[in-house]
Amino acid sequence: MKSHGSGKFLPNDFKIIGEEVCIEEGVLIFHPETIELGSKIYIGHNSILKGYYNSTMKIGSGTWIGQACFFHSGGGISIGQNVGIGPSVKILTSFHSEEGIAKPILHSKLIFKEVIIEDDSDIGINSVILPGVKIGKGAQIGAGSVVTKDVEAYSVVAGVPAKLIKMRT
Repeated sequence: MKSHGSGKFLPNDFKIIGEEVCIEEGVLIFHPETIELGSKIYIGHNSILKGYYNSTMKIGSGTWIGQACFFHSGGGISIGQNVGIGPSVKILTSFHSEEGIAKPILHSKLIFKEVIIEDDSDIGINSVILPGVKIGKGAQIGAGSVVTKDVEAYSVVAGVPAKLIKMRT
């Protein structure tokens, strides 16, 4: 197993990489051997794609990822095609279990849950997607939202925590 974090990686380091993938300067990629990239993907400056040794991060063709994003795929991340992800979005797939006060939280068991973002969705700048969330096809997440539960297809949600604003028509 290898873990790149230097920003230096080659196309054959990835599990799969399509054509016309643009990875800007300053992007850090860990465990690229667990990452599948479709074609015509943009990954903005200073983003971190933190692959994980025993899970997969899949990013579909035509997806645009803004600057300074952080994706942690310990529980797996599946991003569909033609998804827009604004700058500074965080996608998290793990959290520490609660084991009481006898043990520091840092040393408690990690729980892993996959995040799924379906085709044609849009995630607003500075949003946070929490472990286990599924965002349905064509959904829109407002800027600065914290998504704590599943989002229906073609819905617009926003806020902390994110709540339904309206359905797209």
